[in-house]
Amino acid sequence: MSKKALINWGGWNGHEPDKCAEIFRAVLANEGFEVRVVNDLNVYTETEYMESLSVIVPIWTMSEIKNEQLKGLMDAVTSGVGLAGWHGGMCDSFRIQTGYQFMTGGQWVAHPDGIVDYTVNITKRNDPIVKGIADFKMHSEQYYLHTDPGNDVLATTTFGDNKEAPWVKGTVMPVVWKRQWAKGRVFYSALGHVAKDFEVPEAKEIQRRGILWAAR
Repeated sequence: MSKKALINWGGWNGHEPDKCAEIFRAVLANEGFEVRVVNDLNVYTETEYMESLSVIVPIWTMSEIKNEQLKGLMDAVTSGVGLAGWHGGMCDSFRIQTGYQFMTGGQWVAHPDGIVDYTVNITKRNDPIVKGIADFKMHSEQYYLHTDPGNDVLATTTFGDNKEAPWVKGTVMPVVWKRQWAKGRVFYSALGHVAKDFEVPEAKEIQRRGILWAAR
């Protein structure tokens, strides 16, 4: 039986969802997945298809989702389908849907000063998703998120001096986490603002491993 992955992209184009979808379509195809790439939230209402999946990779930012679409997505994850995404494509998708945020484990709220230089610190070095990866630098948005204290955090970042929100200096923020949602595994990385961010080898490798971990 083949492993099946759904990559569903859309919403705000500034995150280059189509380009990022292609990057991870190739990654998953190389890992032996049968990959379907769509630009339509209605796919979540295809119950039989959704239940046949190994993993869902959502890439939707600042959008809206109908109740029946969200129910289809959450039912699939509840049944054991993995969910694995990044940046605003997973944790700034549907701002009014608190049930979705409960499932993903976090919601973006700010990125002080926009594109900045920052360090990603690996905090759970023996976890297979980050094992062998050293702390590394990013030049991108440093996400400030509201996160679930139940998340299993694998990497963090510490905010430094910034003009927009100087009071957050010293705040340690989760960057990479995994969690359980009923029978489904959920993985998230705050990295990946645009496709170029995945030219940082560590960012791409963590995402690859995270998707594979989430996939049933």
